[in-house]
Amino acid sequence: MSTPIPFVTSLEAGPAADWRRALGAALPGHRICAPEELDADERAAVRVAVVANPDPAALAAFPALEWVHSVWAGVERLVGTLDAQIRIVRLVDPDLAQVMSEAVLGHVLYLHRRIPGYLAQQRAETWRQLEQVAASRRCVAVLGMGHLGQHGARQLGTVGFEVLGWSRTRRTVAGVETFGGTETLPEVLARADIVTVLLPLTDATRGLLDAPMLAHCKPGAALVNVARGPIVETAALLGALDRGALSHAVLDVFDTEPLPQGDPLWSHPSVTVLPHVAAPTNRDTASAIVAANLAAYFRDGTLPEAVDGARGY
Repeated sequence: MSTPIPFVTSLEAGPAADWRRALGAALPGHRICAPEELDADERAAVRVAVVANPDPAALAAFPALEWVHSVWAGVERLVGTLDAQIRIVRLVDPDLAQVMSEAVLGHVLYLHRRIPGYLAQQRAETWRQLEQVAASRRCVAVLGMGHLGQHGARQLGTVGFEVLGWSRTRRTVAGVETFGGTETLPEVLARADIVTVLLPLTDATRGLLDAPMLAHCKPGAALVNVARGPIVETAALLGALDRGALSHAVLDVFDTEPLPQGDPLWSHPSVTVLPHVAAPTNRDTASAIVAANLAAYFRDGTLPEAVDGARGY
C-alpha cells in the first residue's frame, strides 16, 4: 500500500493540485495528497510532510510529524513557530540559483544602463543621451552570501562589475571581496553604487536596512530587493528616495503581498515594482529534488540538511 504524504500549502486549489501531480510523478509508490484526504489513522501516522508556505497551525494535525520539506527556498513562516523537534528542510535547487542570478543581473544592468532615466525621458518625450560609465567602474554589493547570493555575485563578476559580498558570517567566494558581521555593513554600503538584497528573513535581518543603516549608502546609490520585503524598512526607503539620497529602488518583494492598491510604492517615480517574480520555483526540478530526499528517507532513514533554528536558515 502506498505511503500517504500530505502536501500542506496556502496555495490556491489549482496550483496546489499541480504540485501534488508533479510530486507524485517524481515519487512513485507514495501518495501525495491534500491533508483533508487523510483519515484520522493516516494523519496520526504521518512522519513527513511536503509544504509550500503553509499556515504552521495546519501542521498540528500530524502529531507524529518529524520533519517537513519545503518546495520553496524561503521558510521564515515556519522557523520559530513549529515545535523545535520538527526538522525544517528548505529547497536547495541549482535551477533556482540560476533563475535568481538572471534576475539579479537583469535588475543591476537595468540600473547600470540607466533605464529608469530613459523611461522618464520617454514619458516626457525627451531625446537625450545620458552619460554611461563602464561596468568596471560600478561597484555592486550583494547582501547575503548563501547559495543564491554566491551564484548571483559570480554572475555579476562575469560582466566586469566590482562585486562586494556581505553576510552575517563572512564567506570566502572566489572573485568577490567579502565581509562579515553587522559592524562591516556600513563600509559595504558606503562603497556600493548598487546594493542588492539576497538575505533570508530572520529576526536578525528584519529591518536591517533601516534609516540609520541606509544613511551609510553612497549618495545616489540604487537598491534592488529580491529577498523579503521586511528586510528593508519601507518608510526609511521612501524617505531616502524622496530626498534623493538613493536614486532608485527595484522591488520584487514587499511587507504585504500582493502590494495593496493605493500603496505609495506603486506610483513613486523612483521605484520599479515587480510582483515577486525574481525566482519562481521550477516545479519539475523542485519535485525531483524533494522526491530524491523523500526516497532516501523512506529507504534508509537518511535526512537532508535542516534549517538551523537559531540562525533561521
